[in-house]
Amino acid sequence: MRRTSLTRRRPQAVLAALTCLVTAVGLAAPATAEQPAPGELTDTMLSQIAALQQLKRSQTPAESKVDSRLVVEKRLREGGLRSTPLSALSTGAKVSQQGTVEVDIRATAVTDGLLTALAQLGGTARVVSHKASSIRAALPLDAVARLAERSDVRAVEAAGGAMTARQANEPAAPVTSDTPRDKEADAASVAAEVGQAMRVRAGAVTSQGDRAHNADTARQQYGVTGAGVKICALSDGVGSLAASQARGELPARVDVLPGQAGTGNEGTAMLEILHDVAPGAELGFATAFSSDAGFADNIRKLRFDAGCDVIVDDVLYFKESPFQDWIIAQAVNEVTADGALYFSSAGNEGNTTDGTSGHWEGDFVDSGQQAGKFVGAAHDFAGAAGTQIFQPVSAASSANVPVTLHWSDPLGRSANDYDLYLFNATGGVVAFSQANQTGTQDPYERLNTPLGGGSGLRLAVVKYSGENRYLSLSALRGRFSDSPDGLKAYTTPGVTVGHSAARQAFSVAATPAATPLGRPLEPGDPANPAGPFPGSFGPGSQVERFESDGPRRMFYEADGTAITPGNVSASGGEVRQKPDLTAADGTATSVTGFNPFFGTSAAAPHAAAIAGLVLSGNPGMHPKEVREALIATAQDIEAPGVDGVSGAGVILADRVLAHTGASPQPVATAQRPMVTPNDGGGHLDPGDTARVMLPVTNSGDGAAVSTSVLLTSPTPGVTVAPRSKFYGTISPKQTGVNEFTLTVPPAHEPGVPVVLRARVTFAGAHSPTEVEFPVPVGRPSDVTQHFAYAGEPVAIPDDSEVGASVRIPVTGVGRAWKVSVSIDGTTCSTDQNSTTVGINHSFVGDLVGTLTTPGGATATLFSESGGGGNNLCQVVFADGAARAFSTVGASDAPYTGTYAPVSPLATAERVDGTWTFTAKDVAGGDIGSIRSVSLHLNGYQAAPRSPVLVQPGVGNGPVRPL
Repeated sequence: MRRTSLTRRRPQAVLAALTCLVTAVGLAAPATAEQPAPGELTDTMLSQIAALQQLKRSQTPAESKVDSRLVVEKRLREGGLRSTPLSALSTGAKVSQQGTVEVDIRATAVTDGLLTALAQLGGTARVVSHKASSIRAALPLDAVARLAERSDVRAVEAAGGAMTARQANEPAAPVTSDTPRDKEADAASVAAEVGQAMRVRAGAVTSQGDRAHNADTARQQYGVTGAGVKICALSDGVGSLAASQARGELPARVDVLPGQAGTGNEGTAMLEILHDVAPGAELGFATAFSSDAGFADNIRKLRFDAGCDVIVDDVLYFKESPFQDWIIAQAVNEVTADGALYFSSAGNEGNTTDGTSGHWEGDFVDSGQQAGKFVGAAHDFAGAAGTQIFQPVSAASSANVPVTLHWSDPLGRSANDYDLYLFNATGGVVAFSQANQTGTQDPYERLNTPLGGGSGLRLAVVKYSGENRYLSLSALRGRFSDSPDGLKAYTTPGVTVGHSAARQAFSVAATPAATPLGRPLEPGDPANPAGPFPGSFGPGSQVERFESDGPRRMFYEADGTAITPGNVSASGGEVRQKPDLTAADGTATSVTGFNPFFGTSAAAPHAAAIAGLVLSGNPGMHPKEVREALIATAQDIEAPGVDGVSGAGVILADRVLAHTGASPQPVATAQRPMVTPNDGGGHLDPGDTARVMLPVTNSGDGAAVSTSVLLTSPTPGVTVAPRSKFYGTISPKQTGVNEFTLTVPPAHEPGVPVVLRARVTFAGAHSPTEVEFPVPVGRPSDVTQHFAYAGEPVAIPDDSEVGASVRIPVTGVGRAWKVSVSIDGTTCSTDQNSTTVGINHSFVGDLVGTLTTPGGATATLFSESGGGGNNLCQVVFADGAARAFSTVGASDAPYTGTYAPVSPLATAERVDGTWTFTAKDVAGGDIGSIRSVSLHLNGYQAAPRSPVLVQPGVGNGPVRPL
């Protein structure tokens, strides 16, 4: 059999857009009796490449914008490749039973026209990001190229993958955005755990990291708990949040962004760590697994909408560039520029120190191997040590490994074309990625190793055309190791990539707090390190052997501007020290499957929580000062000084709190006042004078000394007396009350609330705090007016950003003092096809319900609550209801009764006009319809007409009324 090198010359046409190829089997060449020598390939393999080139030549302009595995999958299903060497090709494209594929649509802008076109082609928008001009959608495979024909569509990619940085204590695949979930089983498990927690109160589960970081003693010594700080996490999901709350492991209030609870339980485990170390901090969450653009949007929402001071995540998207801040890192840059502290897992992709790395980066080296009719040059991994065009993959870490190739061109502007190939030991092509880079594409290729892995797998990088560039080749959670047939593995530091490498982000490495990881990473590996618990971290602590290493070389600013113009090689760019710090993993949580919790997924929240303690004891400290304090006080471990696996070392809470001079701080805030009219009436009328009892609560860690309140009103004509009052000292977690007098002018319009503005000052860095309270004015009507949706049932699309909406017109009310919403029904049942319930749906826990006023204000009624139960019937959402809908479970279905909405329904605007009720299904696999919804409004009684009083004239003395 004639053999030739990998890099035979080939025509300019190469298969376009084979990025994100996730092949399970790929182009497996038939086994032959004669084995090729290392570095050589057979004619069979070359014929396969030729067939790929022919396929590329036949692609339409629209197909050239489509992910190649989708193009090839469509051709295979149409039978167009039957007589070619590609007939046995398995693309790995995930096509549903309905014939749809999940895609990321990259557009010039997200417009109504694009969304309409998507729907007309049978697509469903899952996640829409106007900021990133990106749509995650389900689209029929047959319609993908038709959508790509639009000029406003830049690319249609197979949905980008991601993984968390959890390291399983037992052999298990990483948690990825593609990890299948059984919603019914998950919901049943959480319901059982909640029931168990209600029956039996178990002892608290506390992370050993709390002790190992000296956080427990530091809280006592410095009197700080995280009060006054909000810490928020992003991960896969918080499916077990209710169970952790029922066990008392998390507070009753966790601010989960509506519709962003995600799936899975890693987020819950992260929240438990945050609460263990900073128990006084407020908590929030949003999923990072909606899409890459959705992840970026949620980072912004947590800061700019939810007000999070510290944000932490444990997710890597495979497409994140090592050389330029992509859309997720850009979101991190925005929130850190606004003053937030951002922590992210460094990753579990291995390091060169421990011999666990699957990463190589460096300048492209032309191997000089070219032959025949093909063009292109294979990269030489050996460099000065010789010539080797293959990078061998360890058989023990080779199953379904995402392999990424990036090079030093700016995102969206790559004119240098590199390709990535994976071969088996017999010379067959197992997987490949060879997109066109012609000046408008990203410098990125990706493939996956086979689902079952394999022995003798090897990678090759080919420069098809263009200039030499700096390369980054990573087998994420894989390992490069010498092959049995003589190939040497070449690795370099620097596998930490993506948004954790953003300049102002804290990239967090992991060190065990207690017992070691319970398995070798590969057979024959040395023992994993153990932690100091019940002691604390010291100079002998070691990072985990799976820890990702740095540093990270960056060539471009976020906008694509070159950092070192003209030099994008190994001597150019900016070198960022990553990881920054190290924190505990291998710690306990109460979450099923996360005890112990290993990986940098566990380390990052420990670090974030300690930063929360720093902010709690030093309100207003500049992020630069926080960074300097954390770095300066870290316990040095591993190599002396700052190193590429542990950064500056392990965070110790007592050291950093002492360094910053932390002290317990008060947080005094006005609470809702009690207003009592002086005439003894049950409501405040125009012209009334009323007593106002205004409570002020100190939720902080220190005493609120010299507390005073300035109470004013921006409402015209309203007076408050006295304007200010002294509250004295309010102890931590205590409340003080004072009395004011409120006067409403006679001409004030009934139904328009009076606004009270309470400004609380006290001795402390959080001073002053300011809150506004609306106070209803007018005589409430006892007459409830009912307005119902009267149309046909409206189907709720499965897993759709658009959702389903019904309109409810309202007339003749004016302003309302009471608003409630009912999901109606005549006969309630759990039949998912019932026509007699208000909303029939086969998994109510997938739904988010909102109500929008005529003026555009939106209130969330319910959000991803109810588990796997079916149907809403005779359910009322009303302000002041005693029970939240988040407390119901599948056993409560069909759901009936009265519940408090997630956000208040009360509105100060006029209510006449069209209201909109919307139901969105935020997870796949279930369907239903809106059938019967009503709005119930109580307005105000008309103000009594004042009698005309006749004033007689009096010659002497004042004028007196009759």
